[in-house]
Amino acid sequence: MERLRSLLQRTLGTVRQHTGTDQFGNKYYSIPEQKTWTGQAIRAKRIVEPAQKDVYKYEVGHIPTEWEAWIRGKRKDPPTIEEIVKNEQIRQEISAKGEEYLKTEKATPSIEGKDGVEAQPVKTQIKGHASARLYEKQTPTEEPTSTANTFVPGSWNPQKK
Repeated sequence: MERLRSLLQRTLGTVRQHTGTDQFGNKYYSIPEQKTWTGQAIRAKRIVEPAQKDVYKYEVGHIPTEWEAWIRGKRKDPPTIEEIVKNEQIRQEISAKGEEYLKTEKATPSIEGKDGVEAQPVKTQIKGHASARLYEKQTPTEEPTSTANTFVPGSWNPQKK
C-alpha cells in the first residue's frame, strides 16, 4: 500500500487531505509525512488555500486565530466550528466591555477629592530600583577612584598601607 501511495505521489504530485474550511472560505489541507524514492523522509505539512487569490489583499484577521494556530503547529487537532463560534462570541463580549469602559472613562473628566474639591492626579517620582547601589548612602572610602579617561599604561604604582 505504501509503495502504491508513493507511486501515485510521484506521478500525480503530492496528495493533500482536506482538513476543513473556515467562515471566510479559506480551505485548509494537511500533507502527511512522505518518503522519497531514495528513502528520505519529507515532514508533514499544513497549508491554506486562501479564498482571496490575490495575496496582497489579505489583512490581519482573514485567517481565524484557531486555524492559524493549527497551521503553525501550535495545536495538534484542527479547530471545530463550535470552538470557533464560541471564541468569536467571547471576542465580541470583550470588545463590547472595552468600548463600554472607554465610554465611562471619557464620561468622568475629573477626579474629585475630599470635600468635593477637584484633586490633581498624583505623580509618581521615579527614584530608581531598590537594589541599585547608586541609591545607597555615599560613604567616603580610601579605595582608588577610576582613572579610565586619564590612564597611561605603566604609570600605576600601588602603595602599601
